[in-house]
Amino acid sequence: MTTDTRAPDTDDVPHPTATEALAARLFDTVLAVLDAQAVYLGDRLGYYRDLAEHGASTSPEVAARTGTAERYVREWLEQQAVTGILTAEDDPARPGDALARRFRLPRGHEAPLLDVLSSDHLVPLVRFVVAAGRQVDALAEAHRTGGGVSWAQQGAEVREAQAAANRPLFLGRLGSTYLPSIPDVDAALRRGGRVADVGCGHGWSSVGIAQAYPTATVDGFDVDEPSVQAARRNAAEAGVAGRVHHHLADAATVDAAAGYDLVTAFECIHDLSDPVSVLAAMRRLVRPGGTVLVVDERVAERFTAPGDEIERLMYGYSLACCLADGLSHRPSAATGTVMRPDTLRRYAREAGFADVEVLDVEDDFLRFYRLVL
Repeated sequence: MTTDTRAPDTDDVPHPTATEALAARLFDTVLAVLDAQAVYLGDRLGYYRDLAEHGASTSPEVAARTGTAERYVREWLEQQAVTGILTAEDDPARPGDALARRFRLPRGHEAPLLDVLSSDHLVPLVRFVVAAGRQVDALAEAHRTGGGVSWAQQGAEVREAQAAANRPLFLGRLGSTYLPSIPDVDAALRRGGRVADVGCGHGWSSVGIAQAYPTATVDGFDVDEPSVQAARRNAAEAGVAGRVHHHLADAATVDAAAGYDLVTAFECIHDLSDPVSVLAAMRRLVRPGGTVLVVDERVAERFTAPGDEIERLMYGYSLACCLADGLSHRPSAATGTVMRPDTLRRYAREAGFADVEVLDVEDDFLRFYRLVL
């Protein structure tokens, strides 16, 4: 018989502190997921808006006004109070009576939950996470086969949640701060420049540009018919349909003689199965002296683990949606959400651009690239 006298590999020895820390983190994750599901219900069923409009209310009052079942409403209200999103107080005349307990939406909680134009409005991210989670079985199968899960398969709610998440920025800082900080772009748009918005989705970027520059015209292009229909409605409701036109078309099929002053791609290049051909189309669409602008995720310039919150968010998005969408079409570049600057630079050069310039535009989530002709 022999005895193994080697020192144990420290990597194989359980570390109580590390075990406890990960267990605690996973428990917090479970709580966060349950909170997300409850927030989703509160948004979808109108509970938050009802409380914002009517103030402190009992469960029977909320149920009656929203057309929902009191017992479910009571459980939701109590959960929201226990988790700290709502406050609760008993009726002094009926202490301990659950049906008399009044719940209130605290001041300061309106923007994250209800203000669709606030940069603090995070309900769309919650909606995205809950809706995308429905495709976890399809994602597991894609992992096994190498296939994909398209935006169409993800469904309308994921599409709508993504559009809603970008809406505050596109209708706010994009036109008020970001584009004005790029002097030649700002000057061209103030002169009534023409814009091609590639991968326009629900069209909020097109609408935001038109609102900020009253003489500019915008053509939005997307291959997803429901998104184009939504974009047309959004432009009409915003009162800019006379200058903003959304087309169900692949940018590669658009007449290259159009000669746009600005050609943009907001948060879509990383989704594409063939980003090089789309970038090449953008190059053909821009007039001499014009600008090709790609706005994509502000991920780290190189892989580092562990990463910060932005990196974690983008990898999460990639696993839940973007990589699988890119792989739903073949052949595929299989980029995923985490498209680092060097990756875009390589795509741009393959598309015929000389280089990529990272612009000095400060945003926590987005990086602005000018593609050099």
